[in-house]
Amino acid sequence: MKRSKTSKQWMREHVNDVYVQRARSEGQRSRGAYKLLEIAARDKLLKPGLVVVDLGAAPGGWSKVAQAQVGPRGLVIALDVLEMEPLPGVKFMQGDFREDAVVDALRQQLAGRKIDLVLSDMSPNISGINMSDQARAMHLAELALEFAAKHLKPGGNFLVKVFQGAGFEEFLPAMRARFSKVVTRKPEASRGRSNELYLLGRGYIPGG
Repeated sequence: MKRSKTSKQWMREHVNDVYVQRARSEGQRSRGAYKLLEIAARDKLLKPGLVVVDLGAAPGGWSKVAQAQVGPRGLVIALDVLEMEPLPGVKFMQGDFREDAVVDALRQQLAGRKIDLVLSDMSPNISGINMSDQARAMHLAELALEFAAKHLKPGGNFLVKVFQGAGFEEFLPAMRARFSKVVTRKPEASRGRSNELYLLGRGYIPGG
């Protein structure tokens, strides 16, 4: 199948991307790892002993960063419908986080511990139809927020990727209703032409 002009442009950018090259040389699983590293450093998001759940974790870039910072006293659980190569110290569960069986298995992995932080760097498979892609991207963010609202401990934190466009203005107040503080982040590793942003919700309010 012949590649479109857009996909060829993306491939050229990807191959020449400084963060792609850096990820390869530093053993990171994705360029996205540097987005989490920057946000975590700025907002002191990760620290030893935390319990972290990474939604849509494959290929594991964020899970690897989280595990390195929470250390052996912490716990990182990665969830994805796709397969993911094993990561030392990370518990991987393949399945849909909306399904009861997956949630039950997650509870077993937690063994009574409470979730301090939910991460979501999920993106839909891009079709090139902007309206459709935006709707699916915001739907993933909504599902991640719903998961966080069900499973975070009081006072916990939530970092989610969103895209500016239709649905964003409705999603933002939904975040603010559930967290004592919500801030917007655009890390340097995020491509300049991309309309992706990260919302960080701090201090989860149960029943918000």
